[in-house]
Amino acid sequence: MMLNRWEAFVGSLERLEWADLGIAFGIFVVFLIFRKIFTKYIYKLILTLVSKTPTAVFSNLLISYERPLRTFWVVLGTYLSLVYLPFHFTAIEFVDHLYRSIIIVLIGWGLYNYVSYHSMAFVKIANRIDDDEDSMLVPFLTKILRATVIVLIVVVVISEWGYDISGFIAGLGLGGLAFALAAQDTISNFFGGIIIITEKPFKKGHWIETPTVEGIVEDITFRSTQIRTFADSVITVPNSTLAHEPITNWSQMNKRQISFNLGLTYSTSQEKVETCARRIEAMLRANEDVDQELIMVRFSEFNDSSLDIFVYFFTKSTAWVSWFETKEAINFKIMNILEEEGVSVAFPSRSIYMENEKKDNQESSSES
Repeated sequence: MMLNRWEAFVGSLERLEWADLGIAFGIFVVFLIFRKIFTKYIYKLILTLVSKTPTAVFSNLLISYERPLRTFWVVLGTYLSLVYLPFHFTAIEFVDHLYRSIIIVLIGWGLYNYVSYHSMAFVKIANRIDDDEDSMLVPFLTKILRATVIVLIVVVVISEWGYDISGFIAGLGLGGLAFALAAQDTISNFFGGIIIITEKPFKKGHWIETPTVEGIVEDITFRSTQIRTFADSVITVPNSTLAHEPITNWSQMNKRQISFNLGLTYSTSQEKVETCARRIEAMLRANEDVDQELIMVRFSEFNDSSLDIFVYFFTKSTAWVSWFETKEAINFKIMNILEEEGVSVAFPSRSIYMENEKKDNQESSSES
């Protein structure tokens, strides 16, 4: 049937006259000129008027359909030009199907743009649901909707050309079980992504650590999450894996911990140990980069080779570089305190006592 339509279309072309072609070309040029006028003046005027309305829905729709509308006038001009030409009825029917399919694609193109992540409609959804511009909910939702729009366009275009898709849709129901069994991992990853999006253990740009990976979250898709490690490589982790693992979100820190044991030699007197502890605590209390809510500097225990002072506090900065700078500055100040007090840091040591059995035996023999 399609072949017959095409043959009729080619036969109609052979009977065309130059006058008909000239008029058809003139119609096409008129629509090109109108397209330019519409784009430059009429569209901008309508957009300005619509932007003054209380709701932004119409403005978003107009912006989404800007490029499809530009293409529409070209399509309409070519269609009317071809309709003017003395084509055979079957050829006209072919042209009708072709251009109706193009119009369907243009409508779908606008909808595809409307469900874009940058659409104002989805920005408002993000503000209401997540209240965070870095949320992965909106990108995830737009990917689902865009895939749905593409599927709908394909189905409607196939229907336009007279193909029966009811059997295909019924076959989807019968083959659903087989598909589910064959795509268990994909479905598991998809629902794992939904769990991550809804429970929000992390967001785009967060620093996370799991038994599998550690790094910065870059993106989440239907199947997996992309994480950039500190070695600057990108690891793609299946969503089902992340959904079933404990996740430490270091980006949620309000302050960052520093904790260590400071070991002094056993020759240090009690007075010196106490003085060092109090001076270190006073230094931390006076440091603007240290969070003052919890600071602990206490003589903790008698270790194997040292007298241990437990130092525990938090820095206000959570960024790794600035945190390390604060830690370094505090370590230098602690070294100065120990030098001023004449106290040495202990290092692991062990005393070994050996009996001289040979000497003892000789002394025993001489006494005998």
